[in-house]
Amino acid sequence: MYRAILPEGQIICARYEHTDTGLELFDEDDAFVAFVPYESLHALLDEDVYSGEERSIM
Repeated sequence: MYRAILPEGQIICARYEHTDTGLELFDEDDAFVAFVPYESLHALLDEDVYSGEERSIM
């Protein structure tokens, strides 16, 4: 699972695809969840990051 970090909050998705202008996010059933323009994307993190001990990521 991945988390797209945006100024307004977070979107959780199972997979993503790059486009010329942003990311397309999809759930576990391969259904489209959202399109996030690169200008609005602060970060895209793997869920495993949150279970680690590296505090600089938080």
